[in-house]
Amino acid sequence: MSNRLFQGIIHQMHDAVDRIIGVIDDSGLVIACSELSRIGESLAHAKEEMAYTTDAVVVDGYTYQQIGIGTKTEFTVFVEGEDKVAEKYAAILSISLANIKNYYDEKFDKSSFIKNIIMDNILKNDIYAKSRELHFDGNERRVVFLIRFYSRTEILPFDIIQNMFPDKTRDYVIAVGDQDIVVVKEVSLDTTSEDIEHLAQSISDTLNTEFYCRVGIGIGTIVDSIKDLAKSYKESQIAIEVGKVFESEKEIVSYENLGIGRLIYQLPTTLCEMFLSEVFKHGSLETLDKETLQTIQIFFENNLNVSETSRQLFVHRNTLVYRLEKIKKLTGLDLREFDHAITFKVALMVRRYLTAKPIKF
Repeated sequence: MSNRLFQGIIHQMHDAVDRIIGVIDDSGLVIACSELSRIGESLAHAKEEMAYTTDAVVVDGYTYQQIGIGTKTEFTVFVEGEDKVAEKYAAILSISLANIKNYYDEKFDKSSFIKNIIMDNILKNDIYAKSRELHFDGNERRVVFLIRFYSRTEILPFDIIQNMFPDKTRDYVIAVGDQDIVVVKEVSLDTTSEDIEHLAQSISDTLNTEFYCRVGIGIGTIVDSIKDLAKSYKESQIAIEVGKVFESEKEIVSYENLGIGRLIYQLPTTLCEMFLSEVFKHGSLETLDKETLQTIQIFFENNLNVSETSRQLFVHRNTLVYRLEKIKKLTGLDLREFDHAITFKVALMVRRYLTAKPIKF
């Protein structure tokens, strides 16, 4: 792509610049030149001279300037001459070719295309047309992972994840923030939710053991059409945010497993506050001490089984019954009754949600 792009620009500028101009790649090979006979020539020695600088460099009667900004630039322009005019031509060529290349990459690069889809920066009606233009199969099954880095590393998060997914024809790694990396992965027809969660666990384990990175991973649902990738991405965002509230002990949260927490997340805060005031009209939830709240939690974990709960709490059955009666007196809810227990459980989750105030998407 770049060879043809650069040669076309160099050819058009040949008449305007009365000197030999061209472009070399990362290995020092001439890939475009106003003198066609020089294409394929090696100028590796000049490339070596530019290894430790981004400034213009003069070598053997030619002025060289990197295309773009940064230490990992791939291409370099050269202009015949060692004077200020040659340096000016090299700077102009560098800026012009960098802008043209960036535009071309943005227009034709599949990763940029995927990023535009998940960020809702492209009209749905344009997605399939763009897919055909890029020869992109829009009907493969795919799933979106959102990997959030909670600790910083010497290696960029994008580079770490990119190395874990080297197949750029099937999997796409996209940076959506300093610490957020999205992986759009192609999956087979027989891939299950358990398989996807197992892959997420492998990613987390690798990052933790090899790079000492603590991450959270949100998983969207599998989609069959490229136009639904934005939905899967939003689901992965919701999984991360809701997981922080209701599944704070988990590193990996799947949107499919959010359960009632997902419903609470969708509710406006005013409605949640109204619900709490109605449930606890006989007394405030804040009147329950830490020991009582722990008792309630263990009671729920044991499916309202009084005997098993008292055993785990190392208290007599009658002591537990006394505590449950105390809760009933304070709140008007008898947790031994299923309907009351469900109401209380939801109320606890609503209060946790209001306290956390997660980001809405």
